[in-house]
Amino acid sequence: MTMRILWPNMPTDYRQVAREAIGDGFEAEFCGGADEVTDEQWANADAVVGQSPPAECVAKLRRCRIFVKSAVGYDEVNLELYGRMGIAVCNTPDYGTREVADHAIALMMTLTKGIAFHDESLRADPRGNWRPALNPFGRRMSACTFGVVGIGRIGTAAARRAKAFDMDVVFYDPYQPSGYELALGLRRVDTLAELMSQCDIVSIHTPLNAETRNLIGRDAFAAAKRGMIVINTARGGIIDLDALHDAMKDGTVLAAGLDVLPDEPANLNSPLIAAWHRNEEWIRHRLVLTPHSAFFTPESMRDARAFSARTAARYLREGRLENCVNRSFLAVRS
Repeated sequence: MTMRILWPNMPTDYRQVAREAIGDGFEAEFCGGADEVTDEQWANADAVVGQSPPAECVAKLRRCRIFVKSAVGYDEVNLELYGRMGIAVCNTPDYGTREVADHAIALMMTLTKGIAFHDESLRADPRGNWRPALNPFGRRMSACTFGVVGIGRIGTAAARRAKAFDMDVVFYDPYQPSGYELALGLRRVDTLAELMSQCDIVSIHTPLNAETRNLIGRDAFAAAKRGMIVINTARGGIIDLDALHDAMKDGTVLAAGLDVLPDEPANLNSPLIAAWHRNEEWIRHRLVLTPHSAFFTPESMRDARAFSARTAARYLREGRLENCVNRSFLAVRS
């Protein structure tokens, strides 16, 4: 019997990419949204690939052995539910690594080199604001310490880029084994407070979970080096925005570059976001926002579809389980 792989929400442009990635021996079924999937397709899919379907659709799965999310983050996926059903859940951590690391450095450079500041100032007054030395955040990169919170794939890529600017790079990650810092040629600290106290720029690269939610909050900012810059291209919930608001208001944090927010699109009821949106004098030029776009390039979108499809096919064909994130919940389906 031919095994069936279901994409409930696959854009037309990427369907051939997925077909080529799975190879022969599978029936590929594509839909434009979960509401287009029939009960028969849910019941007879051997694998589901894409974004996590609604719970009522997951309940219709009868034969499914694996769900692969075509993205890195999986904080919204009910891992326990899939595990109880005997369905392995896998993410796609090997797409977008370079793009997100590039974006973190781009946010840093936008602030430290005054890119957005100068552009806006010149638009307001092209002659009067032609002042090269007017750069409130100007930094020599090689004189700065760059801190990485979470030294996984993307954090490592960001650290390597910072090293190329001759920055002193330090990381905090209690889950990496001893000696990892030696392999990378970086410094390591044992606590988040130690990292915050010595860094001019801190870039966040952890997953979002119960341990990391609001990790960068009041305690972290209380330990921070005054005048630091915060960059977040990971998950919005890792930073407590109210704490960041207060830290920016009192000058602890000079500036921030955020690609991700706890609420997306941006919640204008958040004091920090409201002040940014009103362009209040105290925050003007100090907060740069991008719309969770760090991962996006045409190449990364193709990679996400191809790599996730390949993960599903390898498991069904060879029993090779890669990037599984719910092993602790997996039960044997009868």
